[in-house]
Amino acid sequence: MTDKREFTSIVEALPTTIPFVGPEAIERRIGRTFDARLGANESAFGVSPKAVEAMRREASRVACYNDPENHDLKMALSAHHGIRPVQVVVGAGIDDLLGLAVRMFVAPGQTAVASHGAYATFIYHVDGFGCRLVTRPYRDDVNDLDALLSAAKESDARLLYVSNPDNPTGTWREAEDIERLIDALPSTCTLLLDEAYVEFAPASAIPRMTIDPRVIRFRTFSKAHGMAGLRVGYAISDERVAQGFDKVRLHFGVNRVAQVGALASLGDMDFVCDVVERVEAGRKDYDRIGRALGLPTLPSGTNFVTFDAGHRERAEMILASLQEKGVFVRKPGAPPLDRCFRVTVGTAEERAIFEERLTLVVKDL
Repeated sequence: MTDKREFTSIVEALPTTIPFVGPEAIERRIGRTFDARLGANESAFGVSPKAVEAMRREASRVACYNDPENHDLKMALSAHHGIRPVQVVVGAGIDDLLGLAVRMFVAPGQTAVASHGAYATFIYHVDGFGCRLVTRPYRDDVNDLDALLSAAKESDARLLYVSNPDNPTGTWREAEDIERLIDALPSTCTLLLDEAYVEFAPASAIPRMTIDPRVIRFRTFSKAHGMAGLRVGYAISDERVAQGFDKVRLHFGVNRVAQVGALASLGDMDFVCDVVERVEAGRKDYDRIGRALGLPTLPSGTNFVTFDAGHRERAEMILASLQEKGVFVRKPGAPPLDRCFRVTVGTAEERAIFEERLTLVVKDL
């Protein structure tokens, strides 16, 4: 029988790609496990022991559905940030919430704006909902806010996406720059401010925690809290936008173990602060390695560091050679950042493996 079913025109036109190829997929392809997993910006420093214990206790209750309102976690997050519970939306990581935001604000054929080479999952959602993407290049390895704002105005954009600190560069814009951008936004445009790495950022990069109807701020438990595999993120917005999220979100999307774990981790900020300090030490270590090998690093306000290889071909050779030597790292794909490769801050042991093998790779180039 001939299958005459068809995808929608939007899906039919999409490339057969995913935003990121996981290290597990690469390991299956090459037939070996990595000695140092430093490409996914996961935390190398574990999870709060208090969160582990809370999740262990909750695991015996997984026969029951989770709380679809995420009540306890929302209450704790609102108290943590000094905002109202109705201004918090919990989702299965920032990736989930970005997709919902695109669905809420951008109709097929309408426009969203981002930097060229910005976080791939946002682009994935824009394409997946049949929306038009307008990009502007990074300038001096930071988001060019003036160019992005001009693009939003010229294209009648419904969304403007900015990650601060940025992924994939690790660089940041100062809070006053972000606040000027917000003040100048077109009346029909919403800023998606991705703050996944905010715990690692300098204080000067973090705008005041105010609720603005033109802004949705995204935070996560995947980075400093070490819970990437649990998939817990949240959005901070005004009440009207939060109600919009409630119309389209998957209400059972954040499982009960994840909810309890995130709640316990939020109550153990001493652990999170320790992780931030260890990451800062690791960034300094990477800067030393980069200077010694002629691979300068970009300023980083994240849990990863971007190394400048000088040009795309050299960066690709380094990436492939490190992979052959058992070290997983990633690189940006769009110019001008495609001359770089990006390395998660690992433990001291992982950093030693990375330094040893990167040194061998550079000598062979």
